[in-house]
Amino acid sequence: MGTAVPTRAPVAIVGAGMIGRGWAIVFASAGHPVSLWDPDAQALAQALVFVRDKLRVLHAGGLAPEAPDIVMSRITCHPDLRACVAGAVHVQENGPENLERRIALFRELDALAPAHAVIASSTSGMPPSAFTADLPGRARCLVAHPPNPPYLLPLVEVCPAPWTSAQAVDRTMDIMHAAGRKPARMTHEKDGFILNRLQGALLAEAFRLIDEEVVSVRDLDNVIKHGLGLRWAFMGPIETVDLNAPGGIADFCARYGGLYEALQQQMMPRPWSPALVERVALARRTELPLTGIEARQSWRDQELLALAAHLAARAREAGS
Repeated sequence: MGTAVPTRAPVAIVGAGMIGRGWAIVFASAGHPVSLWDPDAQALAQALVFVRDKLRVLHAGGLAPEAPDIVMSRITCHPDLRACVAGAVHVQENGPENLERRIALFRELDALAPAHAVIASSTSGMPPSAFTADLPGRARCLVAHPPNPPYLLPLVEVCPAPWTSAQAVDRTMDIMHAAGRKPARMTHEKDGFILNRLQGALLAEAFRLIDEEVVSVRDLDNVIKHGLGLRWAFMGPIETVDLNAPGGIADFCARYGGLYEALQQQMMPRPWSPALVERVALARRTELPLTGIEARQSWRDQELLALAAHLAARAREAGS
C-alpha cells in the first residue's frame, strides 16, 4: 500500500446515520466522489435530504464555497455494499456501537474493498484491535473518530491497532488534511482515545463538585462556558497554560505545580450514583424539557457554524 492519496479519489461511506451523513458532507465538499451505503433504504433517502439541507446552511454561512447542487452531484447512494466500496481509496465505517456487528462488518469490508483501500471506523471508543485482529487485511484498518457533527468540528482522532501499517496511518492523515480536517495522530491504542478521555476527566470532577454541593449544575456549566471554553475554542490546554505565565509553561509549572498536585490528590474517581444522576438530570430538565432538546441541538449547530465561520475568517486574515 503506497502512501500517496490521489486527489479527489473515491471515498466509500458505510452507514448513513448521523456520523455517516456528516462524513458524506466532509468528503463531497472536499471534491471526492462519495459512495454511500446503508442496509436501510429509507436511511439512505433520509441521508440525502439531510445532506442537502446542511449544505445549504453551510453555503449560506460561507463554510461551503460551492453550491449545494454541485456537492450533491458527487454523492451516490448504493443499496449494494460491494458496489459502494468498489474503487474506493478510503472506506469510512459508521455502524452501531456493537462489537459483534462491527467485527462482522469489518470482515465483509476487508473482503470487498480494494486491496489498496484504507478501512477506517468512526467508533467513539472501541480500540481497533477489538474488531480487526483476525482480518487478512488488518494492516490497513484503523480508527478515524470524529466528534459530532463532523462537518462543523474538524478534529479526527486517528488511532492504529498494534498491527496497523504506518502507510495506512499516513494515508489517513493525508486524506483528512486534504479534506480540511484537523487529524490528531495517536501512536498506539488507548481506551476512549483522546477526546473522550479528556472529556471524561472534566466530567468526573464536574459531577464531584455537584455531588458535594460546591456549585449548581447551571453555574458549573457557566464556569466552562464563560471561562475555559472561550480560550479552548481556539487553543488547547497546554498552550493555554504556556501563555499564563511570563516564562511559559516551565514558569507556570514552577508557580502552580504544587497547587495542581495537591488538587489531584482530592480528585480520586467516584461512581456516578443513581441519586446524583437523577439530581443532575432534574436540573437539566428544569432548564430544558426533553421536548426542547431537538430545537436546542439546532441552536447548538448554528452557534458552531457561526464560530467555525469566525475562526475560518480569522485564519484567512492571518494567512494574508
